[in-house]
Amino acid sequence: MKRIMKIVGIVLLVVIVLAVVAFIIFCYHNIHWYDKYEKALRDVNADELQVTLPSGNVINYGEVKNDKPALLLIHGQMSIWEDYATVMPQLSKNWHIYAVDVYGHGESTHEEELYYLDVNGDDLIWFIDNVIGEPTVVAGHSNGAITAAYIAAYGGENIAGAVLEDPPVFSTEGEGWEESFAYLDTYKVLHDYNQSDKSECWEAYYLSHCYWGQLFMKDSMPGIARYAEKYHKKHPDESVKIAFLPSSIWSVFEYAKKYDFAYGEKFYDLSWNHGLSHEEILSGIEVPCVYIHAKEMVHENGTFLCAASRAQAERAAAYIGDNCRLIETDNSNHVIHAVHSDFYVEAVNSMQE
Repeated sequence: MKRIMKIVGIVLLVVIVLAVVAFIIFCYHNIHWYDKYEKALRDVNADELQVTLPSGNVINYGEVKNDKPALLLIHGQMSIWEDYATVMPQLSKNWHIYAVDVYGHGESTHEEELYYLDVNGDDLIWFIDNVIGEPTVVAGHSNGAITAAYIAAYGGENIAGAVLEDPPVFSTEGEGWEESFAYLDTYKVLHDYNQSDKSECWEAYYLSHCYWGQLFMKDSMPGIARYAEKYHKKHPDESVKIAFLPSSIWSVFEYAKKYDFAYGEKFYDLSWNHGLSHEEILSGIEVPCVYIHAKEMVHENGTFLCAASRAQAERAAAYIGDNCRLIETDNSNHVIHAVHSDFYVEAVNSMQE
C-alpha cells in the first residue's frame, strides 16, 4: 500500500510540475505575443510610410514592395495596419502589399469629421489611384470589410477585386444591433466609458463591463479589473499586461493606445454609414468578390456571438450577385486572418485565378 501511495504521489507531483511549466510557457507566449509580428515584418522588409492628401489628411501605411499585383489591406475596429503582419510573409509571395491605418487609428489622421464610411472610403480610393496607381484587390476585415465593399462598389477601374473578411453587415446599420455581441461587448462599453468620469483606466473599465467576461468569467472579472488598474497606475505609459489573458485581449489593449474613442461613437449611434445602406453598397459591386464568413455562433441566451449570422452573410452575398463566392470557417473566431491564416491566404490568392 505504501508503495502504491508513493507512486500515486510521484505521479501527482509530475502532473503538477507539468501543469505549472505549461502555464508558465502559456504566460510567456502571451507576454511576448507581439514578437512574431515584429519578426514577420522584418522577414518581409515592410516599410512604414505616410502620404498627405490634397485635403491635408494623412494616411499612414505599411508596404511590402515587389513586382506582384497590388493588394490593399484595411484593418477593423481598434486595430492598426501591423495586425496583418503574421500573414504578410505568405501574402507577399503573390502580392505587393499596402496595409493602411484607418482614420482615427494608428498614425493616420485623428479628426472626428473623418470617421465615416464614405469619407474614409473615398480617401482610400484616392490612395489606390495616386499611391498604388494600378489595378488593386482590396481586402478588409470587420468594418474594414464594409469599407472594402464601398471601395469595390465605387472605386472605378483600378479595383480588380474584393475580399470581405467577416463584415458586420446589416447589424451595424441597426438590424438587431443592440442585441449583437459587437454592440454589447465593444460599442456600448466604449460609449459608457466616454460618458463616465474615467476614474479608472480604459482596460480596467472594459474588463469590468465586457460582455464576454459577464458570460464566461463573471466572478473573476472584478479581481482582474482591479489588477489592471493597479498595473496601469504603476506603468501609466504602457498598455496593461495580464499574462494569463489571451493575446486577442492584449492586442486590443495595445492598439487602443493609438485609437480615437470618438471613432467608436459613430458605431454606437449608427452614424458611421453616413446615410448609405449596406444593400446599396453590396449591390454596386461588380468586380470578383470573396466573402469570408466566420461560422455562426449563438449563446444559449440568444445573443449572436458573431459579426453576422449565416442568413445575413447569405443575403449580403446575394446582393453582390454571381460574382461573389461565399466561404465559411469552421468556428466563429472573428479575426480570420490570424486564427485561420492559411484559409485566409488561400481566399485572397484565389483572386488571381
